Amino acid sequence: MTATVLVVEDEPAIQELVSYNLELAGHRALRADNAEQALEMVRTELPDLVVLDWMLPGMSGLEFARRLRTDRRTHAIPLIMLTARVDEKDKLTGLETGADDYLTKPFSPRELNARVKAVLRRRAPQATDDAVHVDGLQLDPVSHRVTGNGQTLSLGPTEFRLLHFFMTHAERVYSRTQLLDQVWGDHVFVEERTVDVHIRRLRKALEATGHDRLIQTVRSAGYRLSTA
Repeated sequence: MTATVLVVEDEPAIQELVSYNLELAGHRALRADNAEQALEMVRTELPDLVVLDWMLPGMSGLEFARRLRTDRRTHAIPLIMLTARVDEKDKLTGLETGADDYLTKPFSPRELNARVKAVLRRRAPQATDDAVHVDGLQLDPVSHRVTGNGQTLSLGPTEFRLLHFFMTHAERVYSRTQLLDQVWGDHVFVEERTVDVHIRRLRKALEATGHDRLIQTVRSAGYRLSTA
């Protein structure tokens, strides 16, 4: 699936190289020349991942990373730091600030895409093309198909995204607000009860193979997908 990646880089040639190769890999690249501009963009739309230069004019990449990690809304966004610094001490500083990975310049586009894929698989699995399986239920993001015990199930686009998120975050409870942010996007303003409507539709679509039982309501907390 297409991931939205925010590229924060002040060198035009590197910004173009990173963005072009991300788009070549099927992702959507957002571009910012500095941390201040990036913060404004993050307020409008949460990216699936940030590729961040350490040395930026004005606010540094490290300070930007700290701000992301201390904000409840942005603390979980995966982060790859780009830098010309090669010392182990600098690498440790970047990782301790909250970076998920660290790539030194110069780097190959192939290596960048491999790192992006690996971080997304770990931190944002719903943004990858990997098929997921839970208790006889299979979802394939590439073909956009869902099967239960080999039987094809028909889901609407929102129910598909909702199920994909649940299957890639199994056994975790999410509130309606969290589901709205993760599935609909935090820049989309819809009522919380909209989640309940789509949960009902999702359960209805999974009834044929008995997998509706996986979508559980957790009283006063929200919903989860669980095999227990």
